[in-house]
Amino acid sequence: MDSIEVVVGRIGKPHGLRGEVTIDVRTDEPERRFAPGQALRAQPPQGSASAIRSLTVARSRWHQQVLLLTFEEIEGRDAAEAARGIVLHATLGPEDAPVDPEEFYDHQLIGLAAYDEAGTHLGQLTAVVHGSAQDLLTVRTLDGRDTLVPFVAALVPEVDVAAGRVVIADRPGLVTPFPDDKVDE
Repeated sequence: MDSIEVVVGRIGKPHGLRGEVTIDVRTDEPERRFAPGQALRAQPPQGSASAIRSLTVARSRWHQQVLLLTFEEIEGRDAAEAARGIVLHATLGPEDAPVDPEEFYDHQLIGLAAYDEAGTHLGQLTAVVHGSAQDLLTVRTLDGRDTLVPFVAALVPEVDVAAGRVVIADRPGLVTPFPDDKVDE
């Protein structure tokens, strides 16, 4: 994989008077992404007057299950308040692949060809929807429909990023329509 940029968090409200901020964490690896010295691209929210385009983590700590960060570029509560809403991006390189072989980044999954267990081509994976209970894979079928498949081992027994394919334990009504359903042409 070449390097790719991913969203890892969003700056929340200030904490204290010295520029520390809360972080809405959007990564499974906060210890890696928010380690001291880590440089992050900063994307201010729409309509913001903030000129901040990059931030460097000076310190990170957890407080009552909330990640608190101090950035080298943000000093004091006023600056922390002005940074509220900034989306933080990290650049991932080939060395940043997930450690667990059962974990995948969205960009690794999007574009994979979807097949059923018999090897029949079902379509292409076009998105990953992150839900509170589980993630869902959006599969664009060969006839142009978008279907959602729960990303659980029972329904997605195989993901082969290197081969560019995902296997789905298809059932009528999951990806393939029920036999009685007519698909609009």
